[in-house]
Amino acid sequence: MADLILETLAEAWTKYLGTIRAFLPRVLATVSLVLAGWLLGLLLGFVTRKVLGWVRFDAAAERTGAAELLRRAELPPAHRLAGATVFWVVFLGFVLSGIDALGFRGVQGLMADFTRFVPRLVVAFVVLVVGLLVSNFAWRATLIAAVNAKLAPARVVAGTVRLLLVVLTVTMTLEQIGVARAVVLTAFAIAFGSVMLAIAIAVGVGASGLARRLLEEHLASRDAKGPEGLSHL
Repeated sequence: MADLILETLAEAWTKYLGTIRAFLPRVLATVSLVLAGWLLGLLLGFVTRKVLGWVRFDAAAERTGAAELLRRAELPPAHRLAGATVFWVVFLGFVLSGIDALGFRGVQGLMADFTRFVPRLVVAFVVLVVGLLVSNFAWRATLIAAVNAKLAPARVVAGTVRLLLVVLTVTMTLEQIGVARAVVLTAFAIAFGSVMLAIAIAVGVGASGLARRLLEEHLASRDAKGPEGLSHL
């Protein structure tokens, strides 16, 4: 009986040590990948911040209005945010590679999913930048046109156009990333419809007198003309 117990214990410890010997290289590979990703992410983030500072990326962000949005959201400046984004993308890629190296069944394939996600993230960033540029240009053009037309609420009109374009840009960005796609599209549809309804009600209530006067003047001028379209002497 004692021999059987000793044999069972020896077999259990042999299997345990064999599992450790097989698993330990994977743990070391994971640690090395995470450490390499952290160092490489720091390096690429630093290079990104320096390059963007050299090309005056923050000045471009100020012109497009992105810097103001970052300040309102209490986020760091554009060049620092871009550097942090590069760091986390690189670091997470290496972390997922390390997790894949462990060989756990439930987490295998994470790196492949992350690799497919990175191109969508880049496209979403391009969409965001282009959308902010377009919204800033539309804001300036609308403001100039409204001022030239001597409209009292010129800044309100220009700000509304800019807000709508920014909301559209953010919606397209989130849809490209794939974050709660149905919720984002539904929320955008509700918000856009509410804004259009509010504008229609405001125009209908505020400009009803103007529309009535223009219609009366048009009908009066038409009645003042003869059957051949000539005015009476």
